[in-house]
Amino acid sequence: MRGTRDTLLEVLRRYVPPTRDRAPEMERIISFVEREPACAERSHQFGHLTGSAWVVNGARTKALLLHHRKLNRWMQPGGHADGELDLLSVALREAREESGLSRIEPVSREVFDVDIHQIPPFKDIPAHYHFDVRFLLVADDTEEPCRNEESNEVKWIALADIQQYTNEESVLRMVRLVGGLSQ
Repeated sequence: MRGTRDTLLEVLRRYVPPTRDRAPEMERIISFVEREPACAERSHQFGHLTGSAWVVNGARTKALLLHHRKLNRWMQPGGHADGELDLLSVALREAREESGLSRIEPVSREVFDVDIHQIPPFKDIPAHYHFDVRFLLVADDTEEPCRNEESNEVKWIALADIQQYTNEESVLRMVRLVGGLSQ
């Protein structure tokens, strides 16, 4: 396991939500990490940390989205921390695994966005929460992505067209944060 809860808490506390209405969500994530020693473990059934990647091209005109097989919706790459407290490393690993892209780099080591969302029950896994910490990454959009077993499709989508794929506020918020949609 890389990273410590103290280091993660430092990273989380540096994050300044873009609007005041987002602050309570950040406070909930910080509180969760402070009180739950197993916050990064998938076995923590109430919920656990995840790391996501908002992958954009160099011009910041496109984002990489995947159509998630289990959830049946378009979303950013990301996944379970599985004990890893360096959530930027989690986001990078997941982006590479889920897209097949080899050249993905962080724009910054700072948190880009956060989201808490409930995951519906699936087979023997009960409903639970993902405390999702997201990072802004950049990749070369001339490199063709390829899907893995977790997705039906992975592709570059113009920011202006993302609303044709999803109406998920957590995704549209990230589009707005990079200037792809008007407020």
